[in-house]
Amino acid sequence: MPELGALVEKVRSKNAGPFWVTIDIFCGSDTVFGQVVKAVSTDRVAALFQCPAESIKRFEIADLNVLKFSLPRPVVQGSRQDCDMHGAAWAALISELSVN
Repeated sequence: MPELGALVEKVRSKNAGPFWVTIDIFCGSDTVFGQVVKAVSTDRVAALFQCPAESIKRFEIADLNVLKFSLPRPVVQGSRQDCDMHGAAWAALISELSVN
């Protein structure tokens, strides 16, 4: 099974304020978008990032072929426990999800 990062055009993550991170999955085509929307469920993302599925915001933007997730950060941005101040490493983790 291919990994998400190999199937889509780009996966990016970034801060969405000090309490949230946003992950954008740019699919590039309607076909890939449909495949990704089915394969990358909110429950899978919740399991990957070890957070409750109810706390994740999911946005399916079909006109742009983009799937977007906003997740609460495990710690406040910039706090002593924060290992990823810019939220950029989250994209690498989700890129490794298998997609069938």
